[in-house]
Amino acid sequence: MILIDSPDLDESDFDLTLVVMGQKDSEEDSGVATITRKKVKKPKLYKVLLHNDDYTTMEFVIQILKKHFGKSEGLAQDIMLQIHHEGTGLCGVYTFEIAETKVSKVMKEARREGHPLLCSFEPE
Repeated sequence: MILIDSPDLDESDFDLTLVVMGQKDSEEDSGVATITRKKVKKPKLYKVLLHNDDYTTMEFVIQILKKHFGKSEGLAQDIMLQIHHEGTGLCGVYTFEIAETKVSKVMKEARREGHPLLCSFEPE
């Protein structure tokens, strides 16, 4: 048995081939244990954006940025002003599933509160 003692790795990260010393494997190698690490691709990332409109209040946008994206008051104000002046503002960069969930939650809350706020995501 091979023990893997690392918080970053588990048994699924390895393709194990074990040959017992003194016996031959199917490739006629001598008794050697090999561990081959799988190459893991990093997931594709997506930008979550808020879009400007003429009806959603600045206070509501700040509230959304703080609640759903963990922004501080000052950073939320900066992003809100960017949305107001430039038309869109970057809320964060996430994997697909997280970006999709954040957009859904923001849109549901905006509709529930009567705001036409648009939140979207796109590949980075």
